Amino acid sequence: MINDIIEQKIIDAGLTFPRISVNDIDKFIKSTDYYIFPNSTMTVCMITMTNDFSIIGESACASTENFNEEIGREIAYNNAKEKIWPLVGFLLREKLYNAKR
Repeated sequence: MINDIIEQKIIDAGLTFPRISVNDIDKFIKSTDYYIFPNSTMTVCMITMTNDFSIIGESACASTENFNEEIGREIAYNNAKEKIWPLVGFLLREKLYNAKR
């Protein structure tokens, strides 16, 4: 997975300052729910975070013949998970900012 490759590069480069890792993101995920709209290829994933804030991601394919529920769920989940990074980054930046004050 690309995030694992990037994570290893960061570790190898000795970048040890405060930052967010994939594991940190995973710790914020409490649960996931999926919905596939009837008669469509649209899959929505809702990730509920540990503080009960929810984020959604979606996936769809143009051809109904190409629709695969498992793949749709995976893509929707990854899209939702990507939206967590800026939120957790904001939390870390706020923490670092307040530590300097």
